[in-house]
Amino acid sequence: MLISQLIENYGYAAIFIVLALGLFSLPIPDEVLVLLVGYLTKMGLLNYNVSLVTVFTGSLIGMLISYMIGKKIGRPLLDWLSKWFKLSPKWSNKAENWIDKHGAPALIVSYFVPGMRHVAGYFCGISRLSLKTYTLYAGTSALFWSVIFLTVGRFFTS
Repeated sequence: MLISQLIENYGYAAIFIVLALGLFSLPIPDEVLVLLVGYLTKMGLLNYNVSLVTVFTGSLIGMLISYMIGKKIGRPLLDWLSKWFKLSPKWSNKAENWIDKHGAPALIVSYFVPGMRHVAGYFCGISRLSLKTYTLYAGTSALFWSVIFLTVGRFFTS
């Protein structure tokens, strides 16, 4: 598995980079990665506390990057991608309406919905949610998500 080889060769730096890029919407299985990291802490190959900090910061940095892209070039980029992938504008309108309706607390829920986590940052940037508010809720979400998946990987994998 490529991810386990990256972790074996580059350790915590690989975890950080893969998670930061994963939340930047690259098709990387974040949950599987964090479960694997949790398992590696159980085996004694990685330290749980260092892994938690690494998973959390990698996830948060990825979310901040997607927010900044959404804020700077969000709507034109989204329109271009929708045309390029032949997507209906309905999906982006639904996501924007959901963020507008539920605000920053929607970030906490979106973090636990695969796929939604990857686009929430863009839509928060597009909707001009303040960086301070976004960082508070995205950080809270990233921390909960990191603790849950890392701990499940540590204690509930064989």
